[in-house]
Amino acid sequence: MNITIIGTGYVGLVTGACLADLGNNVFCLDVDQSKIDLLNSGGVPIYEPSLKEVIERNVEAGRLTFSTDIAASVAYGSIQFIAVGTPPDEDGSADLQYVLAAARNIGRHMTEFKVVVDKSTVPVGTADKVTAAINAELAVRFPAASLPESESIFPTFSVVSNPEFLKEGAAVEDFTRPDRIVLGAASDTKGQQALAAMRQLYAPFNRNHERTRVMDVKSAEFTKYAANAMLATRISFMNELANLADEVGADIELVRQGIGSDPRIGYSFLYAGTGYGGSCFPKDVQALVRTAREYGQTLRVLEAVEAVNHDQKQVLVNKVFAKYGTNLSGKTFALWGLAFKPNTDDMRDAPSRVVVSALLRAGARIHAHDPVAEEEARRVLALDLADAPDLLENLQFVDKPIDAVQGADSLIIITEWKAYRSPNWAALKVAMKALVIFDGRNLYEPEVMKECGMQYLAIGRGSHS
Repeated sequence: MNITIIGTGYVGLVTGACLADLGNNVFCLDVDQSKIDLLNSGGVPIYEPSLKEVIERNVEAGRLTFSTDIAASVAYGSIQFIAVGTPPDEDGSADLQYVLAAARNIGRHMTEFKVVVDKSTVPVGTADKVTAAINAELAVRFPAASLPESESIFPTFSVVSNPEFLKEGAAVEDFTRPDRIVLGAASDTKGQQALAAMRQLYAPFNRNHERTRVMDVKSAEFTKYAANAMLATRISFMNELANLADEVGADIELVRQGIGSDPRIGYSFLYAGTGYGGSCFPKDVQALVRTAREYGQTLRVLEAVEAVNHDQKQVLVNKVFAKYGTNLSGKTFALWGLAFKPNTDDMRDAPSRVVVSALLRAGARIHAHDPVAEEEARRVLALDLADAPDLLENLQFVDKPIDAVQGADSLIIITEWKAYRSPNWAALKVAMKALVIFDGRNLYEPEVMKECGMQYLAIGRGSHS
């Protein structure tokens, strides 16, 4: 099949590359010429395991192309995926300007039936807005289009909701081995025609067993937000319990194992830490809360989830201040991990940004390491400290984890990269000025840390701190 992907960000690039890998011909459009130039020169604008290799082999095979030509992109694909960004607006609602711009471009250039797929994460009712935007453009091109007898003279379309459920750091694996494929389509003839095309596209994923969940469009749109809101709720729930565990002397890791063994609960997304970040959970929770307000309702649980997450990013900072005071002049901290999660360079809403900014403003020096996020971290931290750029002189990036701890008063762990799971403790003890670890991801066993002579300050492991 000929497929067009509008947007070469995280979702669009993974979707386009993986669909090409199935044998489809994929045209990826982006209005950012520099991004298209990078892709056409063999570069990849994001870090995602194995994505570069998938792109390279499909470009070489001629199944994957990148362009800024809007008219060509609309002409190319019988299925048009809208996979552009939906950043949060000032009020927390999803900003649909890029989605609707893509829809208008489709309406301006389409000459035959198109399946228009909302792949971006969008609030309930977006398909109606996309439909209206396309129809508005068609009405300009074909003024008689509003007359029933004129249907045969202008192109038609149907909008499908096909939300993505990709985890950053495992997106290619998630796309190629999906646990479910959600398709929201209209019940009319065009909607069923579109649904048939989508079933054909995703047929390779259903050979072993049926993974497709078909529903109405609004339910599909709602499903994406509901899924992310549930996962965010589990994280904030455990973080709140972890903070209590610190006070009462319980070990949240043992609690996690105890409740996770209940099949009604399970182990996923029950890890206490420094709060969630990234491109999905923060903005999706905010957008769902905003949608509820538009309909005169209050999502009290999700408002609490968001508040807990905001505060949780300050927990490591508070632990540092509790030990050293709020004046950190003369103190040097090693920091392991900058990205919001491992296997990505995404710094959006990363807890590390809160920690780095707070410690630098308190006078500390920081030696930071991250396997892939250094370049992006430099960019966003410069923005975070735009009011005090001189503080960035006290932030040094290093190539190896062991380099970060040289002469450090303590080690702070924020991202659970595999490279940090089994360090050489003997080397750390020699390199560090003081044997103190603030572990924001509970990577180590407290008793092992005690045997190593480390003061171990983790999340919700109060009896060992």
